Amino acid sequence: MHYLLGIDIGTTSTIGILIGLPDRVLAMASRAVTLSAPHSGWTEESPDEWWRNVGEICRQLLADSGIAASDIAGIGVTGMLPAVVLLDKEDRLLRPSIQQSDGRSGAQVLEMRAERDSDDFLQRAGNGINQQLVGAKIRWIERHEPEIYRRIDTVFGSYDYINWQLTGQKNIEQNWALEAGFIDVSRNRLDDDLIAFAHLPPHAVPPLATSHQVIGTVTADAAAWTGLSEGTPVIGGAADFIASALGAGVTSPGDVLLKFGGSVDILTVTESVTPDPRLYLDYHLVPGCYMPNGCMSTGGSGLNWFVQQFAGQHQSAAREQGLNIHQYLDALAGSRPAGSDGLIFLPYLLGEKTPLHDPAARGVLFGLTLTHDTGHMWRALLEAYAYAIRHHIETLRDIGYPIARYIVSDGGSASGLWMQIVADVLQAPLTRLVGHPGSCLGAAWTAAMGVGVSSDWHGASAWVTVGDIIEPQAVNEEVYQRGYRRFRQLYDACRPLTLTEEA
Repeated sequence: MHYLLGIDIGTTSTIGILIGLPDRVLAMASRAVTLSAPHSGWTEESPDEWWRNVGEICRQLLADSGIAASDIAGIGVTGMLPAVVLLDKEDRLLRPSIQQSDGRSGAQVLEMRAERDSDDFLQRAGNGINQQLVGAKIRWIERHEPEIYRRIDTVFGSYDYINWQLTGQKNIEQNWALEAGFIDVSRNRLDDDLIAFAHLPPHAVPPLATSHQVIGTVTADAAAWTGLSEGTPVIGGAADFIASALGAGVTSPGDVLLKFGGSVDILTVTESVTPDPRLYLDYHLVPGCYMPNGCMSTGGSGLNWFVQQFAGQHQSAAREQGLNIHQYLDALAGSRPAGSDGLIFLPYLLGEKTPLHDPAARGVLFGLTLTHDTGHMWRALLEAYAYAIRHHIETLRDIGYPIARYIVSDGGSASGLWMQIVADVLQAPLTRLVGHPGSCLGAAWTAAMGVGVSSDWHGASAWVTVGDIIEPQAVNEEVYQRGYRRFRQLYDACRPLTLTEEA
């Protein structure tokens, strides 16, 4: 049996999985990650914490599985993107990572748009000029942290950093580079002009690696820290949501994955490049395919924020009923009518990424009266994310992408109420997956492909079971049609106010 290790450097946790081909999970382990927000709109993490987690997780996986480290055929690492990690000439970390959901660089985005024709950049780089670009974050550092900026010698992403710690080799994986804005998408290679547009010298960006390319092997130092075997191959890695989509079986045009994690992701498959400024463009892990996608700034993180700030008085009642707090709030919200009695929530708690690309967007609770309660507000928040998903689906259709089926995955998909709301807002059935271990599975399977112990990209779906299908309720179609129109109108009405606030 061939054994593969997958590691996911996630926003809220680091997760590892050890699998045995063709379809066994030998062990899984996780460690929490501290997400820091030192100022409004900022999100940062410690790469040192990621590496500590990786060491602990690898040692635990080996102990729990009982297999020898030398039996592991390959290692794949996935992570959120495009997080920005900076090293100096001595390979020391210069500052905490700037996360993909960070919204501090709005002024730099405007500066970049003023300097370069946006459509020309879009056609060349495959993605528009927005706050997702690494260049916007580098320019922010140049403006606000000039001492750090002058010492930058390496810039790469979360899983690139872990790969370097494992192998001693510096590379950037292709999807990090694409969303960073550093790849000429027509030639599929790094472009010095695009890197210079980020105010970086070419030497600061490591060589490009494909996702399944073997980039090096585990060093003696990394083996001592992790318990892994020196010389074990490590592949280029993958963006977390792309790896998750592979495990979910999203491999054909017309497939749409709705991924309910800390953020909500909307992903589809295409065999051609159609750059559009409203969405992101990434490479699919299957060579020759692409994955246009949208990503909200929040999702599960927004729900957790609500729980922390407004649900404390319900904790004891939830415990008495044997429910966790999310289940308890779902029960409350389930007894409130579709449309939340006119309550509308804008879930833009960290600005918003796709399809708005508006770092100045703000959360809004509109229509509140004395008749509304916690159940109404929780339902309005669930409905808000469903409306935002519909906005993405309309964008996909507007571009011309076919939509044949919806697959839902990750933690939020366990909420029957939330998935029913999404089905009702879309008026389409949702297929729920069971047993999807997450992005770490896609990382492990990419390693299997990279080291040659498998030749079937579709094999990752062997670990995932297709669950129930949530059918839409036609009785709620009209109320959600009205709610969606009001949702879109509310953002348009508030936009001038947020622009004034930013000024």
